[in-house]
Amino acid sequence: MSEDPALGDVLDLLSDEYARDILEATSTRPMSAQELADECEMSKPTVYRRVERLQAYGLLDEQTEIRTSNNHYSVYTATLAEFSVALDDGSFESSLTRTDDESFPGEGEPDTADRFKRMWEDL
Repeated sequence: MSEDPALGDVLDLLSDEYARDILEATSTRPMSAQELADECEMSKPTVYRRVERLQAYGLLDEQTEIRTSNNHYSVYTATLAEFSVALDDGSFESSLTRTDDESFPGEGEPDTADRFKRMWEDL
């Protein structure tokens, strides 16, 4: 995502308790949909709906966990580090700071080690 989403869209998303719970849980460690459902006490369909919205705004990253038994699954990690709103000269200004700019094209080039890690994770 090359540009921050509109202030109203982010406020709407963050006003959702389930979305906030998912961000809080995934800010400490990557979690699967089942882990999120258990941790946040919500159904898996609710988890998937919120995950989709959070990903659409670049606030949640998805990675594939590889298992030798070929039962691969996705885990999610919060990418939102900070969201701020300021009122200056009669208008609102907002900004998002993400923890992992490399996953958002146009916002910084990842170094070689990071590119290799992401390539390996995507296999």
